[in-house]
Amino acid sequence: MKVLEQAAEKARRGEPFALATVVWRQGPSSGKQGSQAIITADGELRGWIGGACAEPVVVREAKQAIADGSARLLLLGTPDQFGTTVAEGMTVVPISCQSEGALEVYIEPVLPAPRLVIVGTSPMTRTLAELARALEWSVEVMAGKEFKSGHADNRTMVVVATQGHDDEGVVERAAAAGPAYLGLVASRRRAEAVLGYLAERGVAADQLARVHAPAGLDLGETTHEEIAVAVLAELVKLRASGAVALPPSRSSLSLLAPVTVTDPVCGMAVVPDQSAYPFTHEGVTHYFCCAGCRRSFEESLVS
Repeated sequence: MKVLEQAAEKARRGEPFALATVVWRQGPSSGKQGSQAIITADGELRGWIGGACAEPVVVREAKQAIADGSARLLLLGTPDQFGTTVAEGMTVVPISCQSEGALEVYIEPVLPAPRLVIVGTSPMTRTLAELARALEWSVEVMAGKEFKSGHADNRTMVVVATQGHDDEGVVERAAAAGPAYLGLVASRRRAEAVLGYLAERGVAADQLARVHAPAGLDLGETTHEEIAVAVLAELVKLRASGAVALPPSRSSLSLLAPVTVTDPVCGMAVVPDQSAYPFTHEGVTHYFCCAGCRRSFEESLVS
């Protein structure tokens, strides 16, 4: 399967990944202008970017791009190759492998769309769903009796708008899932009654403290369309401020940037594992970006 086809398939499945593209090269680099690769959540590279020195750098930077959600433009080579020609915003990563030449690589993270589960079947919920889909969010609407804790997780935003039909049961099941956001659409008096009932039932105080009740920005007396706008506005505001952050999924903790050490020859950051050409000298284990750097280090010890 071609790189872009794989990327489209991963996006369809909601899997985070990064797309890396070579936008410039200087020989004798093995990477070619226009070469592309996707880097998966576990650091697997599919496609072609460059050789032994370029590839681990791209993988490391791609994983960090997925973790922080920011694209980056890398310039791979030796600093003396570029001088004062480095444009603002570029990240220069020195590599010493002579066979790599120089590469300019653009890395763009592709992250799953925000997921919103709306519980309730009123005209307001339909309006809220339409507005959220206009933002290209992933939206699911279901009746209260259909909703189970398994419909949400720590990357899901849940809005309960069941209009008095088992509000307590739905909120309790939703809170147990630990969603990124949980809001109850209700009057302030009704919201206090629901939370008070759940507290008496023994629902943990920290779970109840995370419930936004009433959900949405306070607009006073409004129509159901305006309530939908108020709820979505609160979600957008909280996401933009970082108050509602969607963490890595529980199965994707490998997105976190790995611990690295410095290659003593070229200065590159490498992950200290068996793939990094370990060499122990005087009780200290050194790691390298490629076999060439390890060989240079060994030769320096006998010269």
